[in-house]
Amino acid sequence: MASVLRAPGSVPHRRSRPAGGSRRPAEARPVAAGMAEAADEAELGLLECRVCFERYGPGGQRRPRNLPCGHVLCRGCVEALGGPERRRLECPFCRRPCGLCETSDCLPLLQLLELLGPGGRSPSALGRAAGGAAPPRLQLSLGGWGSLLNPTGVAACRRSGRLAVAHDGKKRIHVFGPSGSCLQRFGERGDAGNDIKYPLGVAVTADGHVVVTDGGDRSVKAFDFEGRGTLAVREGFCLPWGLGATPECDVMVTDAEAGALYRLTADFGSGKLKKCQLVRSKLTNPRGVAVCPSSGAVVVIEHLKTEGPSSCSTRMKIFSSDMTLIGQMDSFGLNLVFPSKIYTTAVAFDKEGCIVVTDVCSQAVICLGKPEEFPIFNPLVSHGLSYPVGLTYTANNSLVVLDSGDHSVKIYSSA
Repeated sequence: MASVLRAPGSVPHRRSRPAGGSRRPAEARPVAAGMAEAADEAELGLLECRVCFERYGPGGQRRPRNLPCGHVLCRGCVEALGGPERRRLECPFCRRPCGLCETSDCLPLLQLLELLGPGGRSPSALGRAAGGAAPPRLQLSLGGWGSLLNPTGVAACRRSGRLAVAHDGKKRIHVFGPSGSCLQRFGERGDAGNDIKYPLGVAVTADGHVVVTDGGDRSVKAFDFEGRGTLAVREGFCLPWGLGATPECDVMVTDAEAGALYRLTADFGSGKLKKCQLVRSKLTNPRGVAVCPSSGAVVVIEHLKTEGPSSCSTRMKIFSSDMTLIGQMDSFGLNLVFPSKIYTTAVAFDKEGCIVVTDVCSQAVICLGKPEEFPIFNPLVSHGLSYPVGLTYTANNSLVVLDSGDHSVKIYSSA
């Protein structure tokens, strides 16, 4: 059984991690027993408030709310803990005090509730890939509770091996080294030049600059790895969301509200914007985007609204390097080919030029093949994920998955 999104309140029962925020599988419990235990524990904690043990819902008193510490409770428990005056409360798990105005909706849980619909959980129908290369193996897990809070994006620097992770903590960007140590944190919430209000996506350019889409002020911002802001583009975007770096140091930017895809050309080192070119319009709520390093092909993920109990689906559009549409398929079409519904939240290209996506319905990572053979079906990671929302590859072709369900970055290698 694939693991499912864990109610964050169950965290106090988890073993503490070694210093540095990383964990290697050799230091964890035995794999076979651990996977079975994790699946059973996750099943019991699926979408339940860990205070009242009521199932979360999309509205009313059961709506999931984030506390500043990262734990999640239903709205009813938050208000009850706040007392009659509803001013301040104390987290029942870590005892950190906060005000009711500091709580916020837990978007990963709300999105999963919307995907599952009123009927509840949709069990995974994924199997293992038949034949071919061995599936990637988990090598390293980074972050987790207390380090990352509701992460939204991950990107790799192919030159240095560093990873940049965007999340909702006090410092919005965490930079991890190849060994898993945290090298830098930057980007506080605020209105200053180097501040980041609400990061939606992150990319690392070929020359080593971290580019972030900020939904708070609808801008695209660039930093060096020390956290110094080098460029901020605040005009021309409605809601910039996804980012994909090109081999030429340009950045592809999706605009979810405008339904557009832009190519941003800049000298990030000197902070000079050269051109912001509209390369595709009339897209439907485009979010994720990836650029193939070898061919220059581009994949865009559109988020669609449909009728029925599960009122959302996704569509992938594949473009050649000159932005000619060469293929597309939505969740319904993929469901005719594959054994389970696929709802895609992130996309990347591996070193062979294959399209790889995250699927939150089956908590999996799936390879869909090269653009010319799309779609094939090859599950790469089919267990051990809760709510995968980000995806990238390192220079040595290690697979990096951002798991918002347990606030971690998981690195897989087939070597």
